[in-house]
Amino acid sequence: MINVSTIIAGVKLDGCVFNASGIRCETLTDLENLAKSESAAILTKSCTLEARKGNPIPRYANLEYGSINSMGLPNPGYKAYLKFSKIIKKKYKKPFIASICGMTLSDNIKMFKEFNNTPIDLIEFNPGSPNTIGKPIVGYDFTQMDRLLNAISKVAKKPFGIKLPPFFEPIHFNQMAKVLKKYPVKFITCVNTLGHGLAIDPKTERAIIKPKNGLGGIAGKYIKPTGLGNVRRFYELLDDKIQIIGVGGIYTGTDAFEYILAGASAVQIGTAFLQKGFGIFETVQDELTQIMKAKGYTKLSDFRGKLKTL
Repeated sequence: MINVSTIIAGVKLDGCVFNASGIRCETLTDLENLAKSESAAILTKSCTLEARKGNPIPRYANLEYGSINSMGLPNPGYKAYLKFSKIIKKKYKKPFIASICGMTLSDNIKMFKEFNNTPIDLIEFNPGSPNTIGKPIVGYDFTQMDRLLNAISKVAKKPFGIKLPPFFEPIHFNQMAKVLKKYPVKFITCVNTLGHGLAIDPKTERAIIKPKNGLGGIAGKYIKPTGLGNVRRFYELLDDKIQIIGVGGIYTGTDAFEYILAGASAVQIGTAFLQKGFGIFETVQDELTQIMKAKGYTKLSDFRGKLKTL
């Protein structure tokens, strides 16, 4: 019997594959559809204190090996998700994860406090989207991250994790790991989109999306090697004391297998979910099961983190 269940921050998931924040998870209908799908959890759109319309359209486009977007965090505001969480958890047993992305420290503190009084299971803190006009990617500011986590840790009663941007320099991995270890962070999600990419239509000689003169976050297969590298490096640095959720370019069971082999305890699907629909969760998990069966693995711990090097 192949078991692909996992436990994140003490919360059991019947599978190890679920949705990434931002894709088809904004409305109550979206969340109910996720609840009915084979996604192992229900993760919301990153919410802000007030409702946001997001960036001007067109702000998303499919590319040959993934996608580019500059959505700008469109969402109905955190109060809507407070209500949604109560409705969803009353009707469905699946783990519910709220994504929070406040524009200021006080915004984040207020939202964390408010979610303490809901039936949600976990919080994924998204400290600065790469596609919010006029806002920096806070994940690259280690002093600010320290300040944020210090404040949040004092008010959060729900287990929480951090969605991190992609890192590239060895010293940055070390600096972030040092900050994370100071606080009760239960998991990290690696990685967010690769910011400030540009996609051009050569026929029209125009940028493909409108916001920020065409610059947006790159996702999909383009960023899989970066995602794998980030998962692996943090797995080594965090000594398996903080769990890792892998995301970036997961289209197949092989992709999921590689992320888990690198050290991930679960994986999220974003671009492939948007492109291929709700069936992608079942497809990836079934393919992962077949790979495990062929290799003689019966559970994720049989191979998680056990990447061989040359």
